[in-house]
Amino acid sequence: ITGIMENVAIFDSPGKGRGLKATKEFWAGDVIFSEPSISAVVFDSLSERICHSCFRRQDKLQRCGQCKFGHYCDRTCQRAGWAEHKQECGAIKAYGKVPNENIRLVARIIWRLDKEGSVMSDMQLTTLEELEDHIDDMQEDELKELKVDIHNFLDFWPRSSKQHTIDNISHIFGVINCNGFTVSDQRGLQAVGVGLFANLCLVNHDCWPNCTVILNHGNQSAVNTMFHSQRRIELRSLGKIEEGEELTVSYVDFLNLSEERRRLLKTQYFFDCTCEHCKNHIKDDLKLGGLEVDGVKPTEEQVKEATDYCFQMLEKMDNARLNGNYHEVVKICKDCIEKTEPVLADTHIYQLRMWSTLSEVQAYLQFFNEAAEYARKMVQGYMKLYHPNNAVLGMAAMRAGVTHWQAGEIEVGHGMICKAYAILMVTHGPTHPITKDLEAMRMQTEMELRMFKQNEYVYHSMREAALKNKPMAMMHEPNSMEEGIKNLFHRRK
Repeated sequence: ITGIMENVAIFDSPGKGRGLKATKEFWAGDVIFSEPSISAVVFDSLSERICHSCFRRQDKLQRCGQCKFGHYCDRTCQRAGWAEHKQECGAIKAYGKVPNENIRLVARIIWRLDKEGSVMSDMQLTTLEELEDHIDDMQEDELKELKVDIHNFLDFWPRSSKQHTIDNISHIFGVINCNGFTVSDQRGLQAVGVGLFANLCLVNHDCWPNCTVILNHGNQSAVNTMFHSQRRIELRSLGKIEEGEELTVSYVDFLNLSEERRRLLKTQYFFDCTCEHCKNHIKDDLKLGGLEVDGVKPTEEQVKEATDYCFQMLEKMDNARLNGNYHEVVKICKDCIEKTEPVLADTHIYQLRMWSTLSEVQAYLQFFNEAAEYARKMVQGYMKLYHPNNAVLGMAAMRAGVTHWQAGEIEVGHGMICKAYAILMVTHGPTHPITKDLEAMRMQTEMELRMFKQNEYVYHSMREAALKNKPMAMMHEPNSMEEGIKNLFHRRK
């Protein structure tokens, strides 16, 4: 674990309350600190498909014989997870049902506090008592949900456990409501749960941040639990950070317009964003812009009309996708693109969503050439909007690279995969499973590119054979992979 004390210090951030600042200089890809979760739970919806100990997705999981709720890869994972599951197990049996993920997380946190006290390691910079719960800022409907959760928590909490005041319990609910962080599966491609990380709670928001957060599951494959490394988040630097500079991460996706980001931050995290990008509406003009051809721009009216039309089509498209009607999705996207592409800029966010979805669905339906064309447009738009080391941009470039590889466009494919690899080396680091996958892809495409340059005919006939045997492994249903991935690098809402 990185010596956090040498790298950061708590300070009063003007207008933001407590924050963290760098106590030395950092460069892109540096791990500023890493920390294990205080606790984490699997989402209700995935509780039978994800291991409750290592958060891997498995087809065949073993059930806890006592409560029938806990699911594990094997005995090793079950033993590793027992300390956290022990009291939960008894409580579920006694209660006769399983409470929701928020209640389960709060219960696990409080059991741990009861056992270990409020400072659980010498790396912890803040106690949970000191974190803000923002209960006073909640809207009526949120307060209603909170009351129901607390009521159910009190029913669930065993009489044999230490009893707590309603104030203490609601404080923890409030803290996870605005500080819960999404936990991904070990591949880092799907959000599967929620956890609480104490030090991460101190890192304030900026829409154009200097850090990113990634979950690194470490090594869970060792047979001996002694060598299991803990689930932990890493705070990684996106570029050069000066000594004394505040460390920031983004709580929302930058692709949103500044007023939409501000609205999300206000309603979900209860503060008014005053960052440079919001104050100066940076890049908003690109995100709703018109397409300039040979110095000629469409009128504002034309752009507004195309924007509104595109927005309506996005809603229709989302419905078709949710119903699994992928050929209908393709039809809606193509009809829309035909009308809007001549009018809207290649950075227009609604058009980018159309391209993103169309490329995902076409790849799923195995129309790789079209998928590649739209994936390329998506990445080119993203490159003009996102920070050059944004994890979402890296993941999009990876997807586009794979799609070009599948389409036999090896040069562009290799270039995209190299680009993705460079970004993920910063955002995920060299030991993350995705980075390792990308490195393998990069070596594969490099070898194929050399063959292609030597003899195109031989290359294409070999490729045909290879594709018949082994389609690349990103062929899961396109239930909006892009949106799912965006949620991984932010707090959970």
